[in-house]
Amino acid sequence: MRTRTAHTVELLVALAVLTAGTGALAGCGSERADGRGTQVRGTDQAARTQSRAREVAEAWDGSEAAAAWAEGYFPMQEPVRLPENAFRNDADKRAYGMGSFVLRGELPATPRKDGQVRWESGESLTLPMMGAREALASLSRGGDGGPHLTVTGAKPGTMTLATSRGRATVPAWLFTLAGYDTPLQRVALNPSKLPRPPIEPVGEVPTDELAPLGRLVAVAPDGRSVVVVANHGSCDKGPAVDVLETDGSVVLSASVVGTEPGPCRKALPAKEMTVELDRPVGDRVLLDAFTGGPVPQGEGESMPTD
Repeated sequence: MRTRTAHTVELLVALAVLTAGTGALAGCGSERADGRGTQVRGTDQAARTQSRAREVAEAWDGSEAAAAWAEGYFPMQEPVRLPENAFRNDADKRAYGMGSFVLRGELPATPRKDGQVRWESGESLTLPMMGAREALASLSRGGDGGPHLTVTGAKPGTMTLATSRGRATVPAWLFTLAGYDTPLQRVALNPSKLPRPPIEPVGEVPTDELAPLGRLVAVAPDGRSVVVVANHGSCDKGPAVDVLETDGSVVLSASVVGTEPGPCRKALPAKEMTVELDRPVGDRVLLDAFTGGPVPQGEGESMPTD
């Protein structure tokens, strides 16, 4: 089990909000301490974490959820590709981070239609295609009163990206930005609906034993590592992610290390964690041991609730 920290994400994730709905105790350590008032991870905790990971893997093996995963479109990297040499300055970088876009031109008025995912294997899948305006709205989060990026037009195109079934070519919208020679690209399809997990989320546990992951960021080109967002609070020393690999799945178990006694009310910026694997992910499903379901996708796609 190996992990290393890649870099801090410039996004403040409220750990308490994320864990409240699933019953995790944010920042609460175990009862075992190292004598300096800092909680440490014990062998019993590690055994329980490994046991949970095995239960999740076994529940998915041969399940209806696994079959649905194998037939769907689940991107394994961000659906947005920035223009070359982005960004020109700090103001543009801040504007993108805030989702601040201003439209100064016409967008194609396309009727509702379907688009196709085409895998290198020759397989394909037809899904509803979002229009240019909907795709731009998915990038925008307001940001009035600050710096902004100016969109002057858009045209249809394609993108190639990693998915759970290998690399695929998908429809995309190519947005022209003022001041940039190449477009900002946004995939024009939403992922398939995540299948309902065949196992329930864990109950109430300390976060130094198990915690929910934030989201999947990317899979390395060779498939031998994955980057995920992990959350932590102000009264611990940071997140950790362990991995259990089987023939059908890769189960990631997130936790926090070095927790102090008592509840932790303040979240810190989430961290991107690079998790090394013994062999490429391939078509194995990437699972979160806490929820028992697939690791949320790049756009925050969450586990289904109905």
